[in-house]
Amino acid sequence: MNSTPQLAKTEKVLVIVAHADDEAIGCGGTLLKHSDNGDEVRIIYMTDGVGARASDPVASIDRLSAQKQACHQLDVSTFYNHAFPDNGMDQIPLIEVAQVIEPVIKEYKPTIIYTHHGGDLNIDHRIVHQAVLTACRPQPNTSVKKILSFEVNSSTEWASISMSAPFLPNYFVDISRYNKEKQLLLEKYQNEMKPYPHTRSIEAIDYLNKVRGSSIGVESAEAFMLIRLIN
Repeated sequence: MNSTPQLAKTEKVLVIVAHADDEAIGCGGTLLKHSDNGDEVRIIYMTDGVGARASDPVASIDRLSAQKQACHQLDVSTFYNHAFPDNGMDQIPLIEVAQVIEPVIKEYKPTIIYTHHGGDLNIDHRIVHQAVLTACRPQPNTSVKKILSFEVNSSTEWASISMSAPFLPNYFVDISRYNKEKQLLLEKYQNEMKPYPHTRSIEAIDYLNKVRGSSIGVESAEAFMLIRLIN
């Protein structure tokens, strides 16, 4: 019997989000854990996240600066920025959205993909979810073995169950060791955060992680819906 210790397999992780800060809110602790495990993480940002507001070039610059700081903390050296209309991605044919994702998957060959829940209130989140599933059609020899959708405060829980599928998590990641680091990550997007008790406050996000953690018997966790798993 070979007694040589087996090195943990490193994963190639791709995160596909509508707006910069979605990755921090929805799966920031999980991404910190991936990086700590030696996995490679890349992120696709589909909009600038501020275009739906009154024209403010400073806001775009601040958002980009925050995004770069967040990527640095996450040890993400490769990310992709696109300029789809903020809160208007439903104006674009779905195939055009999927077509900016497909080349990254072909070149990078990720094994795990994280993206939005398909029933979020935010239209961009829903379009990105659909585009990811379109780009990740299970073709022969696909590199993508796992697709997970996450929840984003002030979008996932605000959707009406009469108009969309509820978020029912069935996959949890223990982020207890990364709880403080996640709060620091969220602080990079301080301009996007709201004062408590707004659901998009750092405190509310932390409370949600604690609730998700307590549901599986740990201090803090991020919750996901498993969309696809290929073993």
